[in-house]
Amino acid sequence: MIIGVSREIKDNEFRVGLVPAGARALREAGHTVLVEKGAGLGSSITDDEYRGAGAEMVQSASEVWSRSELVVKVKEPRPEEYAYLRPGLAVFTFFHLAADHRLAGELIERGVAAIAYETIELPDHTLPVLAPMSEVAGRLAVLAGAHYLTKAQGGRGVLLSGVPGVESGAVTIIGAGVAGVNAAKMAVGLGARVTILDTNAARLRYLDDLFGVKVETLHSNSHNIEMCLSRSDLLIGAVHIPGSRTPRLVTRDMLRLMKKGSVIVDVSVDQGGCVESIRPTTHSDPVYMEEGVLHYGVANMPGAVPRTSTFALTNATLPYVLALSSQGVKRALASSEPLRRGANVLDGKVVHRNVASSLGRPYEELPLKAGNGLSA
Repeated sequence: MIIGVSREIKDNEFRVGLVPAGARALREAGHTVLVEKGAGLGSSITDDEYRGAGAEMVQSASEVWSRSELVVKVKEPRPEEYAYLRPGLAVFTFFHLAADHRLAGELIERGVAAIAYETIELPDHTLPVLAPMSEVAGRLAVLAGAHYLTKAQGGRGVLLSGVPGVESGAVTIIGAGVAGVNAAKMAVGLGARVTILDTNAARLRYLDDLFGVKVETLHSNSHNIEMCLSRSDLLIGAVHIPGSRTPRLVTRDMLRLMKKGSVIVDVSVDQGGCVESIRPTTHSDPVYMEEGVLHYGVANMPGAVPRTSTFALTNATLPYVLALSSQGVKRALASSEPLRRGANVLDGKVVHRNVASSLGRPYEELPLKAGNGLSA
């Protein structure tokens, strides 16, 4: 198979879909790897490193897309890339289609096989490809919040760690998944007062054992959220439901409970966000003010630390890239339940139940086993 890696063009996105070690593994498996020149430079990976791994360097993104059978990316195709989409092409990347009706329509109409990193799911319901980026985003969320709490950035002038004789900042985290736990680790490390909310009692018990008295755990409901908002300096949204739009747990009216100059960082903004007033922003224009509260809605937070993020991401994606390329897309989907859950669009149909529900489109169930229509 011919696997293509193009340069990411989303605002300030410096990650790349494949590292040289991955290119080498694919070449050793008998595949051709095309890499757009300069695609890895943002992650401090040179063209020579790719060449040394056996990749073929090509001059343009259009050549990568036109020659490839499988394109491996980091972020969803941008409008400038829609023209490259075509029947028979498979794209393996983060899609977050629940909040992107236009892209979903393009993938359906153009007959693209869209396999999404964020919905690949193991039997224990963990998300192996999303997890490393959630770890990065959760940790960055606290750093971003701490930065924008400074007066010079429009915040209320709070140091999260406090100093002797002065109380530390209060951090509230909604969602106790991978991103939320990593945000809690970072906030605790800085010395902040941390509260984390979730609806999963077992998860809260785990966090109580993990953090002890350093973190307060609360059941997530409107009453407890409002109570936490009134005392928070930094609110971190870290809610995720695979394939679905994030439920809006913080309404616009609730913002009035927050202190002027407090900060919201919604890690789940690429799935719509759990804060009603959040909207996607970029690294070049990351914040805006509403109701006296600074909102940070960067949808590709890990792109700020591309070297770390690229290697963490491709460690997780490479086994699936090898399966897709060696078996072919449909056979790979038929033989792997986690990978099958990653399929969002196939042959012009939405094949992930939550994605279909979020988009308001018909759902087409994939065959459960090889030989039932997926083996072609």
